[in-house]
Amino acid sequence: MNRTLLGLAAVAIAGIGVALPATSAAAADYGPDTCRQGYVWRGAKPSDLVCVTPGNRDQTALDNSVKHTRWTSGAYGAHTCLTGYVWRDAFDGDDVCVHPRVRSQAAADNAASPGRKVAAKLWISKYTIKPKPGTTTSTDDIPKLKINGSHYNYGQVRLFVRYSANNRVAYSVTLGASAHPGFAGGSFGRKTGLFDCSGPGKPANAYAQAHDLVSGRWSARVPIRIGCAVL
Repeated sequence: MNRTLLGLAAVAIAGIGVALPATSAAAADYGPDTCRQGYVWRGAKPSDLVCVTPGNRDQTALDNSVKHTRWTSGAYGAHTCLTGYVWRDAFDGDDVCVHPRVRSQAAADNAASPGRKVAAKLWISKYTIKPKPGTTTSTDDIPKLKINGSHYNYGQVRLFVRYSANNRVAYSVTLGASAHPGFAGGSFGRKTGLFDCSGPGKPANAYAQAHDLVSGRWSARVPIRIGCAVL
């Protein structure tokens, strides 16, 4: 797409409150529907927040602008499509007439959109380290915490573990979220070295959280128990 088209797209999108094209240096946090860098809201109607490429967003705006020229009275009422066109069906009741390939693309974008959003998913798993050779027991046998995430932008993510009582940082690291099979968007898994201190009568005393540095989106807080010597 050339610079002129990009500029027109930015103006059109800004005019209806949709995220600016993510081809810029950094995206922004627009809440749960924030698109990953490289995608923008489609805007087939004001509430259409399906994430698509800027080119598909432009095609949607073009089809909307000429919809009246593609309707005729016929078997499906006043909005019957002229020969060669079909209803786009980007959402329930979408009767904008488009080429069949555009309808197929709209369906594909609908299906792919959840994986194109910065959902900032975060979860905890556990791992252990085998005892060193020549030993039979070791504190390494105690499960440790691994922080995992998916649905982030490709780029830097900052991980935090903080104590719930005072938000004191117990662990932090910046890492890169990248593509991994089976996970949407940028994903990661980080072994923290922190012992899992949960157990009967030992409720969570801390939480893990991730910050997508490209968009500014934060994950939800995931409760954990750390500091086994702490009552």
